[in-house]
Amino acid sequence: MTGTEPRALADAIRFLSIDAIERVGEGHPGTPLGAADTVTALFTRHLKFLAREPLWFDRDRFVESNGHGSMLLYSLLHLSGYAGIGLDDIKRFRELGSPCEGHPEYAPAHGIETTTGPLGQGIANAAGMALAEAYLNRWLGPDLIDHRTYALVGDGCLQEGVGQEVISLAGHLRLGKLTFLWDDNRMTDDGAIDLALSDDMAARFRLSHWHVQEVDGHDIEAVSAALLLAKADPRPSMIRCTTVIGRGLPGVEGTRAAHSARIPASLSEAARKALNWPHPAFEIPDEIRAAWRAAGERNAPEFESWTRRVAALPPERRRLLDRLRDGKLPEGWEAPLRAFRDEAARAGTAQSGIALSGELVDRLADAIPELLSGAPDLEGATQHKRKLKAFTAEDQGGRYVHYGIREHAMGAMMNGMAAHGGVVPVGVTYLVFSDYLRPVLRLAAMMGLPVPFVFSHDSVGIGRNGPTHQPVEYLASLRAIPNMLVLRPADAVEAAECWEIALRTRTGPSSLIFARQALPAVRRQAGSENLSARGAYVLEEATGPRRVTLLATGSEVALAVEARRRLEEEGIPTAVVSMPSWELFERQDTAYRRATLGPGTVRVGIEAAVRLGWDRYLGEEGGFVGMSGFGASGAEADLARHFGLTPERVVEEVRARLGTV
Repeated sequence: MTGTEPRALADAIRFLSIDAIERVGEGHPGTPLGAADTVTALFTRHLKFLAREPLWFDRDRFVESNGHGSMLLYSLLHLSGYAGIGLDDIKRFRELGSPCEGHPEYAPAHGIETTTGPLGQGIANAAGMALAEAYLNRWLGPDLIDHRTYALVGDGCLQEGVGQEVISLAGHLRLGKLTFLWDDNRMTDDGAIDLALSDDMAARFRLSHWHVQEVDGHDIEAVSAALLLAKADPRPSMIRCTTVIGRGLPGVEGTRAAHSARIPASLSEAARKALNWPHPAFEIPDEIRAAWRAAGERNAPEFESWTRRVAALPPERRRLLDRLRDGKLPEGWEAPLRAFRDEAARAGTAQSGIALSGELVDRLADAIPELLSGAPDLEGATQHKRKLKAFTAEDQGGRYVHYGIREHAMGAMMNGMAAHGGVVPVGVTYLVFSDYLRPVLRLAAMMGLPVPFVFSHDSVGIGRNGPTHQPVEYLASLRAIPNMLVLRPADAVEAAECWEIALRTRTGPSSLIFARQALPAVRRQAGSENLSARGAYVLEEATGPRRVTLLATGSEVALAVEARRRLEEEGIPTAVVSMPSWELFERQDTAYRRATLGPGTVRVGIEAAVRLGWDRYLGEEGGFVGMSGFGASGAEADLARHFGLTPERVVEEVRARLGTV
């Protein structure tokens, strides 16, 4: 480092941010101007990173959870020397095609671990990253994995409910390499913080077993000293950094306007005078740029030492590390799935859908040692733990996370684990609780994170719990998310195929939807091809020229098979099409889709859910057997009869469409 004053390094962040926000006319200056000193202390003295090696596997992770202030991160990355964030990119902040877009973001090759939009998601992502590091540290050893996770968090991140879930769980699991830098500026978009909050935030953290410090966030030396103390404490750490929002904008700093204020040229000039920054827009003096670039190279010796240790590894251990950092699964990981599929086809027994998934995860855990399972207080109901040891404060080498009753935290932490890399997170909860994960699912799809989300209790067939637990509208809502692969298997064979598809999918998340009730075997021959990978396929063809096509998913495929038997007995040639994934079916060529759907036939869709979305396959004359409203409480058989989820009702619908009634 040069002798440049630390304050000048922070001001370089401020004015790059001011200039970019002024140029585009928007951009939330409050955070980049207020937190510039805090992050300068972190990046120039403590964060383990190397700008020219952004994917260094043992780098520290930095999450900007209050992602609306993303110019803070872009300025940091550009100044530090990340090649993916050039000055021209800064000048095109928030313009179409620029890597310096708004939030949320995920671009690790550019230095962006994740910078989230929905508040609270980022700190939960950071907790997931810390958990992934803790597991890999125990498994691979500290010579290969020994890094920390930092998150810059704002008041909004801590006020959202997911914030408290994360604070509680991270303290309980003793994620000691997790540090939050709280940008405590006592101001929200509506006004002063006390409009809606009178909590003692530091006490919340202390009561949840965190190490807590309180410093002046504009005192770079004080922040740096606090970061040193945080590293020495075995608990997760929260450093309360008291700051002034929008610091440096005369007449605006410290007010609600600073949160998302526009910066006209006059205000930019006033800030330059107030902070004694005489340089033109987007110009960084050579000595300040050199100091920042030195910070970006500060960890080169540590990177080179780590690289030498990796090069000296025995071949088998080296291959393991390379595989994990490349995000590749072990060779032959599919074998237990295919063996299970073959066994299930031969046995032909009915089994609970979610229990099938639990059995598959149990087998996969042996083949994929980086697989980490977990559920929010649903170990017994979902059976996705089996022989896996729990991840605990005492044993962070465990592979099952007891999230407690914290669905929001579970989902966002899974995203953080996937963004960290090196582990395969699996989380399971009831389908009706997927709304708790709505921001998580959307962000995973947006960022292309390969996360398999598992959902159980997928229909009215769940016993007497009633309509609150009967997710009739949820399949449609999941299918509406771009880049979300929805998989609803019909039996054990399809369950194995769908798990194989989900784990092969590396460009986005999957939602695996399983029934609570027993699924009768409908695939009695597994074959060599993964038929579910086509999204839909003819399970049973008509015995003569096809007149009727029954299209079904999940538990309703067995219902369609029985209805077909009855229709065939009446002399009505009927085919059954199983449709485990609409998204995969849409990727097939036109000829395959047309042949599968049966052009010119009467089509009836069958799903224990609402009709929304089905008409693309059924056409104007198509029929539908499913739900048109919410469910009810009652025995499963009674509910099936009440809502018409029976072979008799399917046959009636077909007759009506054929004009034989």
